[in-house]
Amino acid sequence: MPDRRIGIGLDFGTSNSAAAWFDGQQLHRVQLEAAPILPTAVHLDRAYLALTGTAAIDRYVEENRGRRVELVAELIGESATGVTGNNTGEDITRLETQRNAIYGPLYDRTLPGRLFLGLKRLLGDPEIERLTVFEKHYRIVALLTPILAQIRLGLERDVPPPLPAVHAGRPVTFEGRADARNGVATARLTEAYEHAGLRIAEFYPEPVAATLSWLQGARRRQSGTALTVDFGGGTLDLAVVRFEGASFEVLATHGMALGGDRIDQLIFEHMLFPELGKGERWVREVEGRTIDTLFPFHEFESGLINWQTTFLLNQNEWRHRVVDRIARGDAAAEKFQRLLDLITFNYSYNCFQAIRRAKVQLSTLTQTSIDIPELNLTVPFSRAQLDAILAQVLARTRECVETVLSRACRAAGEIDVVIRTGGTSEIVAVRDLLESLFPQRVEGHDPFTSVACGLAIASFHGHRFRLD
Repeated sequence: MPDRRIGIGLDFGTSNSAAAWFDGQQLHRVQLEAAPILPTAVHLDRAYLALTGTAAIDRYVEENRGRRVELVAELIGESATGVTGNNTGEDITRLETQRNAIYGPLYDRTLPGRLFLGLKRLLGDPEIERLTVFEKHYRIVALLTPILAQIRLGLERDVPPPLPAVHAGRPVTFEGRADARNGVATARLTEAYEHAGLRIAEFYPEPVAATLSWLQGARRRQSGTALTVDFGGGTLDLAVVRFEGASFEVLATHGMALGGDRIDQLIFEHMLFPELGKGERWVREVEGRTIDTLFPFHEFESGLINWQTTFLLNQNEWRHRVVDRIARGDAAAEKFQRLLDLITFNYSYNCFQAIRRAKVQLSTLTQTSIDIPELNLTVPFSRAQLDAILAQVLARTRECVETVLSRACRAAGEIDVVIRTGGTSEIVAVRDLLESLFPQRVEGHDPFTSVACGLAIASFHGHRFRLD
């Protein structure tokens, strides 16, 4: 039986990852868990055993539920100060020494495991080389490897060995401020792929890959100019592509670090913070004086919207203020009881799950609610409220579109089709923005696996494209 030529694409995303293969006729999405989507997450326990994907998140959430944090300073050494004289003029016949303990940063000595999400955001920062995992310091590459190895196992179940080299997706611009961030990021990814048993044939731009997967199914359209808007969990990436039959030319690309994860945080801030005590006053007795101030909710905010670190709020330093505020027994005490429950039982992740469900529902409904039964909380949530929250996000999205069109030397009227993909592109306000800029030319396309499928097509045909 002659060897089959197969192209493999791997989309290593900020929030989720996917893989696909293409045999020249049919696209195949690889089942990585129960679905073709794998959360880009890795959990390490104290034995340094790794879990990936949904299992990693579930383990982390469960093991921190109700756990009290105990921060201690690690003793890392001693300093000795010698005393050779004193100010009394008396002779000292023997050396006196004073020993001082030297302590390192505080650490959580009861932490069962570490969870890492969004590692893709760190890839372009050359100053971040290692992350601390208990007593060890892991290179970022080493933390990526288990996730990629899980994807390799999924590929091996579908594709006859040996696996060919893959086309690996990359954003137009990796996050970070360093000029060399793209080179640093791709070098790290290359090493991580190799450690996971995968070879990279080519790094390929994610929005261009999404365009290819759309073209594969768009037989009715023979030629034109497409604008692809790939709005995912971590980045917004765009490409302008001129196509003619099976041929295509990339006219311009552009991208920025903005995605659905940040939108979820904005919803949390606007819709849930007021239900947890933000804006309420705190009256207390201090040294015989009555103090009346706003409750210092701002000190809790970062820990709440970054759910991987919410457990750090479960310390007396934070809890005693919430408990004191509850004891006031006024109408707002219920809000602070919710805040205490959220901190105690590590419910921040549940809040984000509820936010995501509501956000999806508002893609088809005009009114829904954010339901969090763990906190006995239901918050009405309308599409109009979501639109208001997204005002700045939409303004930045419009700027991105204008920039990529300018780079392509194309006016909006010269775009024949807008390919809308990525989970965040499903938000009605984003769809409406694109429709207002390109009336009756916007087409939704495979929001979660379009990039992986396009990468597989690019791999099969051996396409190459250099961004920098």
